[in-house]
Amino acid sequence: MRTLPPLNAVRVFEAAARHENFTLAADELGMTQAAVSHQIKVLEERLGLKLFRRERQRVILTETGRRAAAGAGRGLDEIEAAFAELRADDEGTLSVSTTVTFANTWLAWKVGGFQLQHPDIAIRLSASNGLADFVNDGVDVAVRSGDGKWPGMEAIRLLNQDFTPMCSPAFLRARGGRIEPRDLARLPLISPHDPSWARWLNDAGLSDIAEQPLAGVRLDSQANEGHAAMAGQGVAMLTPFLWRTDKAEGRLVQLFPQVSTLGLAYWIVYPEHRSRTPKIKRFREWLLQELGAPPTTGWP
Repeated sequence: MRTLPPLNAVRVFEAAARHENFTLAADELGMTQAAVSHQIKVLEERLGLKLFRRERQRVILTETGRRAAAGAGRGLDEIEAAFAELRADDEGTLSVSTTVTFANTWLAWKVGGFQLQHPDIAIRLSASNGLADFVNDGVDVAVRSGDGKWPGMEAIRLLNQDFTPMCSPAFLRARGGRIEPRDLARLPLISPHDPSWARWLNDAGLSDIAEQPLAGVRLDSQANEGHAAMAGQGVAMLTPFLWRTDKAEGRLVQLFPQVSTLGLAYWIVYPEHRSRTPKIKRFREWLLQELGAPPTTGWP
């Protein structure tokens, strides 16, 4: 176990030793002269040694004090350098946590644009469906799906998490080029256990289908569901905004104009006390600009 003297007293001693003047040390540290004298006394009593000699209106370092001042100065310089390096690393790296779906369908494709605009900030992107641990995992900012209510966090809505059935053009052609909503009951569905299926079917007036067991493969994220749909494995319930490029380039077809929602959205999230952190502010502004106004539910 370390037997260090009180570090605040060491800091005060180092300043007093540099100036050989308690008043100047007090001014530098934002303390009173009496507080400086008290900290020096605490340190001398702890060491059992005199560090200063008082002569009339002056304080003069003893030989012991001079040796101690040299070592204390070097030690504080090293501590300052170590924390300066940490600050520089923290300011130069932005750790972003997001869901697998948002990373794979949008953010990983776009984040290079932020890097080009802000070459002084390195992005560290991690994809996980678990909630970000801002304390223990060193996460600066997260993009999460939910209702936006996370205690102690500031959350800004990015886009509505709406959904509608989609499939590949080949899957659609194999069924004559047309699928009616009621046909979904007899088609292979992707992750039919997801609550989005029941909501969409009920909104479409197909509560009888929504209440019956639906067949299909279960996958763990919309990212995987969308890729399974593109591979012709069935019909997936997908968020149009996240798959708009795949729709535009002919890899996915939106089957119906109806789009439903469970009232959830994607949010940018970070601790409230860090809302003005420059790197977070810059990423937030870039993200909102890239996404534009939250898209509304509708066709296409």
